[in-house]
Amino acid sequence: MLGMLKFEQGEYKEAALFYEKSLEVKRKTLPQDHSSLATTYSNIGGLYGTIGDYSKALEYYNKAYKIQETVLPPNHSDLAFSCNNIALLYKDMGDYSKALEFYNKSLKIQEIALPTNHPRLANSYNNIGQVHKNMGDYSSALGFYTKSHKILEIALPQNHPHLATSYSSIGAVHDNMGETYRERRDYSTALTYYQKGLEILERKLSTNHPDTAVAYHNMAKLYLATGQYNMAMKNVQQALEIGQEKLPISHPHLLEYRETFEEIRRNM
Repeated sequence: MLGMLKFEQGEYKEAALFYEKSLEVKRKTLPQDHSSLATTYSNIGGLYGTIGDYSKALEYYNKAYKIQETVLPPNHSDLAFSCNNIALLYKDMGDYSKALEFYNKSLKIQEIALPTNHPRLANSYNNIGQVHKNMGDYSSALGFYTKSHKILEIALPQNHPHLATSYSSIGAVHDNMGETYRERRDYSTALTYYQKGLEILERKLSTNHPDTAVAYHNMAKLYLATGQYNMAMKNVQQALEIGQEKLPISHPHLLEYRETFEEIRRNM
């Protein structure tokens, strides 16, 4: 518990100490395939993943996964969760084939264990779409983004009093699809999806929410690519305004907005 608390507070060194102490006790008192050990391994993996030590994170996630494979039913949600964690690491490491392997394992479990319109399925489809997009397989990416989008539209009706982040997910799907069309140079279709995503974000989140800034920035990049510099500048300025208000000065998104602003200004 203390390790998790320190982790949530961003005190990663202290969190690591508590997790290691917990692990030491459990190793001495529990069977080596006990599910509680798997939980601790997973927590430590998450910690190392957060601080960017992917090899260590992978080591601990794999330890958790091996225990879970032994002690849990094949369609248990914890197995899907572990596969998802491992896939995310591989994606961040740029090993997209391994990322797809574990995302598909997670998806296979979820498709059996969950209703067909469950939001977790939408998340899995979206994750797989992102990997395909990173691999340059845009048609596959669009297929998975569309599956995700259809589920979210059913699972999260526009008038449902849900968390803002859930509505943000719908906007993110449109945004992802817009990004894919932009990279395929289908700018008119990209703009349609970007505008839909922005419309959802503005309606369901505050107009100065950081997610809204991302949408403005994507539209700015689209207008830049099509030579519509005035529209590009208008959108990047809106992204910058939100970012400067809501984000730390060194946040990667804010730095990216500034770079895009300078690029647009050079072209005007």
